[in-house]
Amino acid sequence: MSIKKRDEFNHIISDILKIDKFSSLENELHHGISRYHHCIRVAKGTYLITKKMHMDYERATRAALLHDFFTDDDTKAYDVKETFKKHPDIALINAKKYFELDAKQENIIASHMFPVCNVKPHCKEAWITSCVDKVVALYEMYRFKASLVMGAWILFIFNMITIQK
Repeated sequence: MSIKKRDEFNHIISDILKIDKFSSLENELHHGISRYHHCIRVAKGTYLITKKMHMDYERATRAALLHDFFTDDDTKAYDVKETFKKHPDIALINAKKYFELDAKQENIIASHMFPVCNVKPHCKEAWITSCVDKVVALYEMYRFKASLVMGAWILFIFNMITIQK
């Protein structure tokens, strides 16, 4: 990303990053990294694609950043499967508490898990954010979560061998 684009991206999202609840996502594990960094990755990808395609990149970038705006406390009443399906709605509720969103931004957040969730993307920016989220999640799960699990297994096997001696 060029310096000019990086500065523009940072300007678009700067007020969101100042919200304490959003900053707390730094402590939430998501795909092997923090949910905060996952959201930033999705927002960057959405920004780059929508800007390149001359779309509504500012609103799309902000909504993409807010697509997983929830904490584990927000979902403690749900099991993993329910959280997977309901988290877009929870993220939308949280985003609306702090920011004025238009219908496009609401749809981007609510539909980012389509077809898992029932909300269908209504605009190109929502489709892009949904696709970027899936690509980023796959990358993170391969890059971070898989290596984390592999490391745990290696430690376990090493400990078992050591105990046997």
